[in-house]
Amino acid sequence: MHKLSPRQWTVLILLTVVWGINWPVMKIGVTGFPPLTFRMLCLWLGTPVLGLALWAMKVPFRIERKHWRELLVLAVFNMFIWHALIIIAVQSLSSGRAAILGYTMPMFSAVLGALVFGDQLAKRAWGGVAAAALGVVLLLWHEMANLSGRPAGVLLALAAASTWALGTQLLRRTTLPVPTLAISFWMTFMTAGVITVLAFVFERSQWVAPSGSNWFAIGFNAVLVFGFAHAAWFYLARSLPPVASTLSVMLIPVLGVFSGALWLGEVLHWQDWAAVGLMLLSIAAVLWPKRQAA
Repeated sequence: MHKLSPRQWTVLILLTVVWGINWPVMKIGVTGFPPLTFRMLCLWLGTPVLGLALWAMKVPFRIERKHWRELLVLAVFNMFIWHALIIIAVQSLSSGRAAILGYTMPMFSAVLGALVFGDQLAKRAWGGVAAAALGVVLLLWHEMANLSGRPAGVLLALAAASTWALGTQLLRRTTLPVPTLAISFWMTFMTAGVITVLAFVFERSQWVAPSGSNWFAIGFNAVLVFGFAHAAWFYLARSLPPVASTLSVMLIPVLGVFSGALWLGEVLHWQDWAAVGLMLLSIAAVLWPKRQAA
């Protein structure tokens, strides 16, 4: 299907670790603290970190005015909607289950790519999609009763995942003659402004000083998520075929589930263990090199 380079493997592994353990970190961050305000602080502290990385690597910041309309569209679907909706969903769901629902994105993306954008998916790729979908169903097995009583959080997470899937497809097809890191920086900067407005409008009356655990989560997100992970994801999304870039991150919700269990005491069941195997099968179906014909 697609062979990853050593650099792509390194970025993917680091991205999986950071984003995987960030789900319980986010849960800690929004415990007793308004979620949009939490995200606002993460973004404003993370944007300079990313900017310093660009400066150190001598990546140009400038984007011509004619490209800003397309950049705005990419930001809406990759950043604005995702970050606003998913952080609210995290507050009302367990961190592991929020991770699972958020990472229905690869299924949405693969199906959108095939049905809307005309991607040709091999049978093995469809098998990967099916395995990942079954893994999500298993992981949600014991949550159905709870989820039925929390429809808002579930719907917000699924809406966030579907818009992120569309954004991934658009990012993969962008013709912007701009370095990926510059795209990541300006989308992060714009998202910080949008989330600030939302936090001011909806949460100003709830503003309190962050606790020590809140500050830990804010710092983790600022440095590792917005300073590294988002740029790493945009690099993979632009350099790999859509199905490879999306299904390759399916181990992230698995890590989110188990780190939430270890860190926050969230209960695991046999379905969680079975889902691990299905997620690994999904990844292998997409990334394992095809056998060369004799």
